[in-house]
Amino acid sequence: MRMTLRTLLLTGAITWTSAIAYGQAAPAPQPHEVDLTFTYGAQRSNLTTGSDFWLRGGALDLSAELYHGWSIVANIAGERASNINSRGVNLTMVTTTFGPRYTWSPKRKLSVFGHGLIGEALGLDSVFPSPTGAQTDSNTLALQVGGGVDLRLSKHFAARALQADWVRTQFPNSTTNVQNNLRLGAGIVFRLQR
Repeated sequence: MRMTLRTLLLTGAITWTSAIAYGQAAPAPQPHEVDLTFTYGAQRSNLTTGSDFWLRGGALDLSAELYHGWSIVANIAGERASNINSRGVNLTMVTTTFGPRYTWSPKRKLSVFGHGLIGEALGLDSVFPSPTGAQTDSNTLALQVGGGVDLRLSKHFAARALQADWVRTQFPNSTTNVQNNLRLGAGIVFRLQR
């Protein structure tokens, strides 16, 4: 099944609207938290020949708490690497993922979270083999599983000390058509509502 970015965004919007409606319908003893996070990141990837390379870029993460640590998350990440092989091929990758996150706060200043997200990855400005020849762009399913640590700085700000994710994509590569990537990041969290 091939998902388009439009289908993915529509599914995310419906999920987001449902989550907000659920949050408004259920009475809560305290306001739910809404976070906007900006991170700088690097992603370790490899070619089918075994050589590894790093993509660098950033991500935007919007999460809304639904119930006692559970939240819904939308994540958009963009990364780029130049000269990933001996032929001077570049790669730009944009992932858009959505899904649940659980946050555990053993102390008020420290939060640990884990999530499982699904969505779409778009590869641009590269070479993707296909039965009809090479393409310069490709889109595929993306899975993102991982977590991180936030350190609260004030009522409305936190530092994302570390975020580590396994990102699986399925871009065509003439062999397995599967990529398992390690994404690391750090950044700043804005607490929009608390």
